[in-house]
Amino acid sequence: MEGPRSDVGRWGRSPWQPPTTPSPEPEPEPEPDRRSRSRRGGGRSFWARCCGCCSCGNRGDDDWGPEPSGSRSRGTSSRGRDSRGGRRPESRGSGVNAAGDGTIREGMLVVTGVDLLCSRSDQNRREHHTDEFEYDELIVRRGQPFHMILFLNREYESSDRIALELLIGNNPEVGKGTHVIIPVGKGGSGGWKAQVTKNNGHNLNLRVHTSPNAIIGKFQFTVRTRSEAGEFQLPFDPRNEIYILFNPWCPEDIVYVDHEDWRQEYVLNESGRIYYGTEAQIGERTWNYGQFDHGVLDACLYILDRRGMPYGGRGDPVSVSRVVSAMVNSLDDNGVLIGNWTGDYSRGTNPSAWVGSVEILLSYLRTGYSVPYGQCWVFAGVTTTVLRCLGFATRTVTNFNSAHDTDTSLTMDIYFDENMKPLEHLNHDSVWNFHVWNDCWMKRPDLPSGFDGWQVVDATPQETSSGIFCCGPCSVESVKNGLVYMKYDTPFIFAEVNSDKVYWQRQDDGSFKIVYVEEKAIGTLIVTKAIHSNNREDITHIYKHPEGSEAERRAVEKAAAHGSKPNVYATRDSAEDVAMQVEAQDAVMGQDLAVSVVLTNRGSSRRTVKLHLYLCVTYYTGVSGPTFKEAKKEVTLAPGASDSVTMPVAYKEYKPHLVDQGAMLLNVSGHVKESGQVLAKQHTFRLRTPDLSLTLLGAAVVGQECGVQIVFKNPLPVTLTNVVFRLEGSGLQRPKVLNVGDIGGNETVTLRQTFVPVRPGPRQLIASLDSPQLSQVHGVIQVDVAPASGGSGFSDAGGDSRSGENIPMAYRGGA
Repeated sequence: MEGPRSDVGRWGRSPWQPPTTPSPEPEPEPEPDRRSRSRRGGGRSFWARCCGCCSCGNRGDDDWGPEPSGSRSRGTSSRGRDSRGGRRPESRGSGVNAAGDGTIREGMLVVTGVDLLCSRSDQNRREHHTDEFEYDELIVRRGQPFHMILFLNREYESSDRIALELLIGNNPEVGKGTHVIIPVGKGGSGGWKAQVTKNNGHNLNLRVHTSPNAIIGKFQFTVRTRSEAGEFQLPFDPRNEIYILFNPWCPEDIVYVDHEDWRQEYVLNESGRIYYGTEAQIGERTWNYGQFDHGVLDACLYILDRRGMPYGGRGDPVSVSRVVSAMVNSLDDNGVLIGNWTGDYSRGTNPSAWVGSVEILLSYLRTGYSVPYGQCWVFAGVTTTVLRCLGFATRTVTNFNSAHDTDTSLTMDIYFDENMKPLEHLNHDSVWNFHVWNDCWMKRPDLPSGFDGWQVVDATPQETSSGIFCCGPCSVESVKNGLVYMKYDTPFIFAEVNSDKVYWQRQDDGSFKIVYVEEKAIGTLIVTKAIHSNNREDITHIYKHPEGSEAERRAVEKAAAHGSKPNVYATRDSAEDVAMQVEAQDAVMGQDLAVSVVLTNRGSSRRTVKLHLYLCVTYYTGVSGPTFKEAKKEVTLAPGASDSVTMPVAYKEYKPHLVDQGAMLLNVSGHVKESGQVLAKQHTFRLRTPDLSLTLLGAAVVGQECGVQIVFKNPLPVTLTNVVFRLEGSGLQRPKVLNVGDIGGNETVTLRQTFVPVRPGPRQLIASLDSPQLSQVHGVIQVDVAPASGGSGFSDAGGDSRSGENIPMAYRGGA
């Protein structure tokens, strides 16, 4: 991996700098004085800018009291009850009158309180699909109306004027959409408007329409009134702040999705499956996205702040998704996660040990520092959380045999010496066993017609894009058809899924010649979690035409023509009557295994094949260690006959070389004596790890303690040291870290833990185990939580989030 870069990227002119003492929120900046505000308003009064009817001549053009202070200046209020038993917030202190002295004159229309109907069980939260957020503030989706109640000191009259205001950022401006003025009863600009739905004496019920292009984020809210007796402004109250999100339910929103089952899965589902391993040995793990957990929404907005993204650009999903892809990794901008592929995780958390995004995002929000460590599935899991939280339909995607093109050739180039032994110092391109990224759904108004729909966003830092470690959004349709000139980063993503593997052999004169092109080795399987089930869905067809089809070959050659080696196929030789296939025995970590190469003569003449096998361990990124075992054999094949060469591998042979995820790479090369045909193949296989067994110890009810039992058997004949368990589940258990010490060779251990569910419905409790000797061990259990009797179904109890607790075993058993 490259080291951190010094380039600051697109918004480098105003980068966010971490505070000296990290805090959950960026520090406030001083607000401009009234004169600077007057200049921004072009000298026109608030009411003149609010609506033309209120810029009457007898008032002149003087500003009607100072405008609200900036995004960090907050008033306070206390909530009371109205005559109907509803919440009636009372404002503390005085409102603002025309003179700016806080005097409330007789006859003024004073807003004594406001009810945003923001509880999770209220109409607003349910209709906007935000009732699962563990927040008490109002959370709405743009382009969709919501309701509120204003409490007044007197009856509302036809001559009264009321305007609602929403402000975001340290320097709100009407022209940038960061200061929104909504006159009640009149059409606002850009889709904003507010209407009276009920006038009940001193209570005024309003229906507020937000713009489908609104900026997303946390807005301050205030109300201004004007009457014959004077003008009034409701002081800011942090409890009246309003979160506005993207809206995949709104047809006018760019992120609109016209499938309710997609929205349920890709926006509202808090857990999912992430696939890893190899195409022939697919592993899966459950990931807790936790986008509705308390604090996660603030962490997602904080990410945009840390990047220094202008508030005025936060209404554009293309820009927001690109910033998220840059900020989930730490390079360039001190983003969320530090990538680490070295195998040494002593200064942080092994990427395989994470079970969800919540602990990572809350740590980043709390401290302001990047979290160690992540690899591709962690970056992708966190990106899914952030984008779903902000309102994107997003899924986590795994591409098996994913190419990493380092020279923009759009081919995977592998170099061998005269004896077909890999020349590792020249093999800069690599093929990852798997790579995990994200698809998010949106229209692409910045591209020609036909490129709406799924867009690739990849937060794993591999190569820079416009000088920044980010990738996407890239239209999947452009990838499928080899249109690598479409933004963003289409060439890199195309190479990941549909490049050819080109084998080059060094000749006697030192030059290199193409001896074999493997057309079906890259992007062999692309999968995601299926909708409403834990099954795996094959989505390869949306990324590429059928392998070998005319359309697929046309896309490859069209893409390669734009690469750095446009004539690569011109030098290709072909004479292929001997076929080769590699098979690896399915084995568990700690067992002996065997790999076999099967040769088949499809021709009509006898063939003699000289075969070389080189075995090494490899990281899932394709970076391999030195060869630790090799074999050579000559095989004679009659016409139509098959034969195999088997290489046994003992545990004691591979144990000293093992790296993360227990993967091995077999390089096979061969030469057909009679025809000169060259055979070459790279085959990756992995050693399976055991699962954790989770059992529920009783019924789960909101607000009541429930138990779970975790059982694990060590598959290795060696002791696992410094074993750490993690436990997490949205609505069930805040992230919890358990230190359990050592586990002996082949020993079985059992833990028992308790948790208190805080939200009803089907939930998933996820656990993992990590130690220096063994990782990638995890388990999950479905927990159906019943509502609390006589309650709303929600609890404020919250799960235990103790970290680093030392846990004794319930009992230990032998093998």
